[in-house]
Amino acid sequence: MKTIGNIIWFVLSGLWLGISYLLAGLIACVTIIGIPFGIQAFKMASYVMWPFGRTLHRPRHRFPRA
Repeated sequence: MKTIGNIIWFVLSGLWLGISYLLAGLIACVTIIGIPFGIQAFKMASYVMWPFGRTLHRPRHRFPRA
């Protein structure tokens, strides 16, 4: 089911949203301040194009909580 959902999503709206995020990332990377935002926009483009079946993980803390 995930593959079918991904294909339908990609055809109907994932392609256009992915292209939009890629263009926004390129525009953000023009300035030094915008480079981190551009990199995150590139990551979002991959999630938008093929969203079903992916999971997001929280980073582990380096230091234990008190």
